Amino acid sequence: MTSGALDLVAEIRAVARGWAEAVVSNDSARVAGFMADEWVIVSDSGITTRADFLELISSGELTHSAMDEVGEPLIQVYGDTAVYTARVTNTAHYQGERFDADEWTTDVFVRDARGWRCVRSHIATVKG
Repeated sequence: MTSGALDLVAEIRAVARGWAEAVVSNDSARVAGFMADEWVIVSDSGITTRADFLELISSGELTHSAMDEVGEPLIQVYGDTAVYTARVTNTAHYQGERFDADEWTTDVFVRDARGWRCVRSHIATVKG
């Protein structure tokens, strides 16, 4: 891998860490800064839009107190598109109930004039 490619991988990892820190801050404006307008997340409960996700944070219905990468992520960069896959543990509260999750997450980032923005996220529960 060239030094330029290694720099891009480090840049994506830093963006992913920044996004995790934003989620734990429970600041919807800060979280929104990492998301493209068309962002959605796909999970076992279906598809959640950017607007719906940010409203959950703004309302306080969804909060996070921890979000940690487990092990080394897999990061691939294809020009102005990057795919980040990692195992992540997190602690969330939804409607007052605590949830501890161990998940695989894949985020697709696209670079534009504002920097890297996530266009799609997918999470799957770690089994076993």
